[in-house]
Amino acid sequence: MTSPRKRLSPDQRRHQLLEIGSRLFAERPYEEVWIEEVADLAGVSRGLMYHYFPSKRDFFADIIRLESARMVEITAPDTTLPVEHQVSAGLRAYIRYSTDHAHGLRAINRGTMSGDVGIQAILTPEFETQQQRILAALGPDDGADEVTRVAVAGWVSFVRAVCVDWVDRQSISADEVHDLCMRALHGLLRRS
Repeated sequence: MTSPRKRLSPDQRRHQLLEIGSRLFAERPYEEVWIEEVADLAGVSRGLMYHYFPSKRDFFADIIRLESARMVEITAPDTTLPVEHQVSAGLRAYIRYSTDHAHGLRAINRGTMSGDVGIQAILTPEFETQQQRILAALGPDDGADEVTRVAVAGWVSFVRAVCVDWVDRQSISADEVHDLCMRALHGLLRRS
């Protein structure tokens, strides 16, 4: 059923379409989301959709770009805090994002699984930013070696997987998710 058309500025309309798409791609695989459905839910013509996004792949890429930028922004560390508090606060922000934007979390992680080189090119800088933030917080003494870099990269992937599972199941509390992820990081960084 078509929603009544509402007059929006071009930026507002584009944002509305991206939010609808983010929700749909989070719920279903890429192949099962149709541009016509997005247009219908937004109350716009299919032609207007294609005005903003030349193809479905471009639309999906813009959703991934939006969610990735949102993730970098909300997890920005307060570099005046000790390293443990920086990582903990960033993790709490990510967990909050996971609950407040569950559709975005799912969409971005569907993008992570995508073999599309263009999608990976959008996501790679965000993953690297998260890793570099932690390595920078650890400082040159703790964050400079290759073992630490690999451990932090693995931890970022671990956190994403845990949060997707948690959002889908809601079987433990947000505090338990935080504590689990922090324990994993401590375990990865412990020197033998």
